[in-house]
Amino acid sequence: MKERKILVMLTPKEQMRIILKGVDTIVNEDELFEKLKKSYEQNKPLTVKLGLDPSAPDIHLGHTVVLRKIKQMQDLGHKAVIIIGDFTGKIGDPTGRSKTRVPLTDEQVKENAKTYCEQIFKILDKEKTEVRFNSEWLSKLTFEEVIKLAATTTVARMLERDDFQNRYQNQIPIGVHEFFYPLMQAYDSVEIKADIELGGTDQTFNILMGRNLQKVFGQEQQVALFMPILEGLDGVEKMSKSLGNYIGVNEPAHVMFKKVMEIPDSLIIRYFELVTDEHPDEIDKVKKELAEGVNPRDIKYRLAKIITSLYHTSDEVEKAMAYYDAAFSRKDIPDDIPELKIDNENATISDVVPQLIEMGLVPSRSEFMRLVKQGGVRLNNEKLEPNDINKAISNEDVIRLGKKRFVKFIK
Repeated sequence: MKERKILVMLTPKEQMRIILKGVDTIVNEDELFEKLKKSYEQNKPLTVKLGLDPSAPDIHLGHTVVLRKIKQMQDLGHKAVIIIGDFTGKIGDPTGRSKTRVPLTDEQVKENAKTYCEQIFKILDKEKTEVRFNSEWLSKLTFEEVIKLAATTTVARMLERDDFQNRYQNQIPIGVHEFFYPLMQAYDSVEIKADIELGGTDQTFNILMGRNLQKVFGQEQQVALFMPILEGLDGVEKMSKSLGNYIGVNEPAHVMFKKVMEIPDSLIIRYFELVTDEHPDEIDKVKKELAEGVNPRDIKYRLAKIITSLYHTSDEVEKAMAYYDAAFSRKDIPDDIPELKIDNENATISDVVPQLIEMGLVPSRSEFMRLVKQGGVRLNNEKLEPNDINKAISNEDVIRLGKKRFVKFIK
């Protein structure tokens, strides 16, 4: 993992520049400056809160937008408190849901939380992170305390949420327990006396509820920082595993590098701002380069190196770059490609097509033949003609399908 320079207690003005990089909305900016000023004068770190719903343990770059922002604040000397919603997870966040969610079991919550923690520490500084489970305090509330908590808001206020409003208007049942989710998330802020809470723009209602509840409890209100939802590789839809437009933090270096190179040019600055730790001054230089006509591909290449370096060793990054250059730039054959064991000494290219289909390299024999006729199949970098498919395969022959699919035959 690449070592990053630790910025400790810069002036409040300098901290503001870094913290506000890429932020969608802040409530409110003046309060943040005052908190930073007080923290700077007293040399006391702020408490930065992030609540995680332990229902989706696989993290991709879209999830890292808020984590990356928290890491930047850790580098500025502040402390992160990650709250795993093991208690709230039993209800499930109704945000964006058109129906009541199936609650998670204790086992599912614990397993997901463990996986989550393994992944978030690829980004966060473990020494400056406290992980808490909200069952610590929520499970101890008496029924009287729960009633008092419920009395701090109204049904009308809850129905201001788009998802609740839509369900109400369409006569889709809303469980009373679902109204408690934003209240419980808000109570988490009271419990840890959060100075700042981060979340995506889809968490606006829940996080602002935290501000309101802190005020009711006589605490200084947390600043709410809302990060944008990151678009995926298609440049249109929200990054999502189900849509296949994602970059996973656990993906091999060469896969991650290649995927970053596939993002639309229009997203270069957005990715620099949201999924890297680059200083705003460096991003301003990139904007200037693009405005002056520097080839976006060259800048994207730098971006791919920066992002891949955040999750992989320098050696893995170098190999990923070499692989990309060989496969997609110089049209050479990369060294590190999938291998296919051939048991039949006399096997021909035609004989191994079923195995290529099984590996997912080509959907069908007819599609393979179509590629051959179009000149899209190469054997050892030489174009394969239709009458070549009955050629015998030699040990370590490499077949290339289209621009990006390789396999080496081993006998």
